[in-house]
Amino acid sequence: MKLKYIIPILFISLFNLSCSSDDDNTDQVINETEGLKKVQELSNSTHTVELYTTSGNFKTGYNAISMRIKDKATNNFVENASLSWMPIMQMPTKAHSCPKSAISKAVGKQTIYEGFIVYQMTNLDGSGWSLKIDYSINDVAYSVTSEIEVFQSEFQNVTAFTGTDEVRYVLALIEPKEPKIAVNKMKVGLFKMESMMSFPTVSDYKIALDPRMPGMGNHGSPNNTDLIFDAVDQLYHGNLSLTMTGYWVLNLKLLNADNSVLKGEDVTEGHTKSSLYLELDF
Repeated sequence: MKLKYIIPILFISLFNLSCSSDDDNTDQVINETEGLKKVQELSNSTHTVELYTTSGNFKTGYNAISMRIKDKATNNFVENASLSWMPIMQMPTKAHSCPKSAISKAVGKQTIYEGFIVYQMTNLDGSGWSLKIDYSINDVAYSVTSEIEVFQSEFQNVTAFTGTDEVRYVLALIEPKEPKIAVNKMKVGLFKMESMMSFPTVSDYKIALDPRMPGMGNHGSPNNTDLIFDAVDQLYHGNLSLTMTGYWVLNLKLLNADNSVLKGEDVTEGHTKSSLYLELDF
């Protein structure tokens, strides 16, 4: 091939390679909030803390919450913060908190931090709750506080009760998030009210499971397993068998380490629903 044809071909090849490299770099820009919806922003004079969930709001029950901190001076998101939080429900004569996790850096993310809060109640209009977030960046302490809205879930995915041991407990449904006609992995959180502001995890109990369909003769389902405590994630895991779509009552019994029943009863013809239960509809 003559030289006058080779030079233009080389030029075109180099141009295409350059464009391809630029496109590749563009594709490497990662949206760390993909799949999340912003709920609210909490601000002080130096930072804005953005709160995210998959639904874009807070509801009674278990809430997985993601957050990131924006520096107002630079518009950059902070990558090296340490955070803690305190949700408060203000009632007419008293205030209390609720179960919550520690806040940690999201795996594989540079600017996202995550944790969970279990709101066990709310006012009819969603009011009553506030959220305080304390955080430090390079050993400098900051704080933001704001009122938040917590809406009532349609079905009972959380319940607060007093056991026969006179301890106040909070039980929250975490999974399945998207129930299917199948044996679903079930996960719940169990917490006790140590004080009005402290709700530690309860470990090494057992939660017996008996799901029923009240609208279909209160029939049950096969292949369910009781929920057992997992020391790794500090939650209770079991199997939930759902044989058809519709409204289900997840009848439960809470047993302590001595196998004594603290709350709940067996479902029988004369006793069609346990006093300890959760609900789902799909």
